Amino acid sequence: MVQAAILFILAGLAEIGGGYLVWLWLREARPYWYGVIGAIILVFYGIIPTLQKFPSFGRVYAAYGGVFIILAVLWGWGVDKKMPDTYDWIGAAICLVGVTVMLWAPRQ
Repeated sequence: MVQAAILFILAGLAEIGGGYLVWLWLREARPYWYGVIGAIILVFYGIIPTLQKFPSFGRVYAAYGGVFIILAVLWGWGVDKKMPDTYDWIGAAICLVGVTVMLWAPRQ
């Protein structure tokens, strides 16, 4: 469970961080190498989920989506300095519950 959480967090940071660098390059006229580094980081984002022990690609990526939402809210708060409101936190909590159900519900 801990390894799964760490991998989800690493994947999220890679996706958000890489995407953020590309965003800065294209939307805020940062140097082209922001985009290059962002693209390289996004490749790592594609690799990290393959290290998960869950057998289903769809389940891993669906659950990761919930983790991504939480990390994106935190990134916006910490990096973009946009304070999440109550509805952001409620939505993130709902996503976390969904991730927990998807990954660790008892199955046959």
